[in-house]
Amino acid sequence: MAVCQQLGISISDEELQVAGDAFRLEHKLLGASETLAWLGKQRISPEDWSQGIRVSLLTHKLKEHLFGEAVDNYYMTNRDDYRRVALSQILVRDLTEALKIAQSLSVENASFCALALEHSKGKRSQQNAGFVGIQFLAELLPEIAKAVAEAKEGEVVGPIQTKLGYHILRIEKRFSAELGEVREQVLESLFQAWLQTGSTSGDSATR
Repeated sequence: MAVCQQLGISISDEELQVAGDAFRLEHKLLGASETLAWLGKQRISPEDWSQGIRVSLLTHKLKEHLFGEAVDNYYMTNRDDYRRVALSQILVRDLTEALKIAQSLSVENASFCALALEHSKGKRSQQNAGFVGIQFLAELLPEIAKAVAEAKEGEVVGPIQTKLGYHILRIEKRFSAELGEVREQVLESLFQAWLQTGSTSGDSATR
């Protein structure tokens, strides 16, 4: 990475060894023969594996060098984006159908899970009785993030129109986010923004 060379950022042999050992431990590769066998199955040469670890370490050091001191302020300014929410969803293409489903939920107290299995056009929500996982608000489509930002646990919101269709959402659980829990995500956000803007100028209910 040329920018790392320019900034004097490097990886020592000791750091590379520690990272390699951590990788082997994580993948339960207890010896050299097991490591080589695993790499062979993945069709990765030992040289490429070592280089991949080096690049990963360099990238992390570069992130810290560029933005380590900016993380706290960015997090405080954008704290809401790092709140997480567990969502269930019913996604349909037609507004009339969406309104009927919403009415069934609010007036008839119908089962959200059953309606998702029957009607949702989203693969994940249809397969999982509506549940689409735990996501950061910043990862959601803007229309959805705005709608669920202040909704309470158990509340159903929608229909919400997006480019994908009409979403009816139930907030299953909300999670507050402390900086220690999301620091890597904040650092990655700053780094990706730099890659898209600063570096090039020379200096999904998800998106």
